[in-house]
Amino acid sequence: MLASIRRLVVVLLASLACLGMAAAADKAQPPGLQPVPDQPPPLPPADANDTALAPQVTIIRSTDQVVEEYRINGHLYMVKVTPSHGVPYFLIDSRGDGVFTRQQSLDNGLRVPQWVLFRF
Repeated sequence: MLASIRRLVVVLLASLACLGMAAAADKAQPPGLQPVPDQPPPLPPADANDTALAPQVTIIRSTDQVVEEYRINGHLYMVKVTPSHGVPYFLIDSRGDGVFTRQQSLDNGLRVPQWVLFRF
């Protein structure tokens, strides 16, 4: 019983101390503060028919492969090559400098060195 009363007193004193610190913090504001500006208006929802956001896809078919070129605002950023016999792969311009790197669909970017150490 005495322990529960002590806990109650400690909790009450701690809450009073917190209230006192909050009141002191409100009074001690530095001069020259400006209010926080309002948030900018939210962006309009993206329309599914918006052609500015959708990539332009050009499909080039030949006898041995199908090439799909993906462009946004006229800038070629990705090419998907689907050979007639094999697995499709992607050529991606990741830096925007016109240099394309090959990416497989399950490729995680790890390039294992394949040096020849010994030949028998």
